[in-house]
Amino acid sequence: MGIPEIVAIVLVIVLLTGLRIAQEYERGVVFRLGRYVALRGPGLYWIIPLGLERAVTIDIRTRTVSAEQQETITRDSVTVKLNAVLWYRITDAAKSVIRVADAPAAVYQLALTSLRNSIGQHDLDEVLQERDKINSLLRANIAESTGAWGVEVERFEMKDVELPVAMQEVMAMQAQAIREKRARIIKAEAEREASTMLAEAALLMANNPVAVELRRMQMVTEVGAENNSTTVMMIPSDFVSMAKSLGEYLRERTSDNASAES
Repeated sequence: MGIPEIVAIVLVIVLLTGLRIAQEYERGVVFRLGRYVALRGPGLYWIIPLGLERAVTIDIRTRTVSAEQQETITRDSVTVKLNAVLWYRITDAAKSVIRVADAPAAVYQLALTSLRNSIGQHDLDEVLQERDKINSLLRANIAESTGAWGVEVERFEMKDVELPVAMQEVMAMQAQAIREKRARIIKAEAEREASTMLAEAALLMANNPVAVELRRMQMVTEVGAENNSTTVMMIPSDFVSMAKSLGEYLRERTSDNASAES
């Protein structure tokens, strides 16, 4: 084998060392002598070997990051512990390499800082009841900074809110008091409606003696259907009123006679 053949083989090997393969979800950021040249991939591409060109492979798939538990203070001075989840993806591979040293770490730290700051601007009730609103604010707060890095934040949501034991007990007492209040209000409204209906029914019966008699007969039937030995005698209310008037008249006559004899 002569020298030309050896040179040709070495040249081929050197050229083959410049071949790169990028998966469908990857992009190659190519630098030539330290300057950005182009974005390559997916598939097979070639760069100048011997260190003249360098390729940095970037994964552009959506990444899911579980943020570590953060202890922060709400606007109404309540200490809470929060867990959050972040979803993001690289939309511009060149920016993610050129403009920030470590894009995943930068996005993660920015998300934690935004989480603490956002919770500090809301009361505890808002944190517990308006999670969707706070999640939207969290995403909006970090979208501008991450956009300059070629990163898009798809979702940033609170996963869990842990309260102090004393605060949990207070909230349980508050919830119980609210339930008791609702129960009493419902009972009072039911009694008011029942009294209103009874008053209307009494007014109708007072103007219709037949209805009163039918009601008495119905009550006798209901008592007899219970198979007991109790006998109920239904006396019209007119008799009761008459007996009361007669009793008052007899007491007055007795008093007058006693006064006359004395």
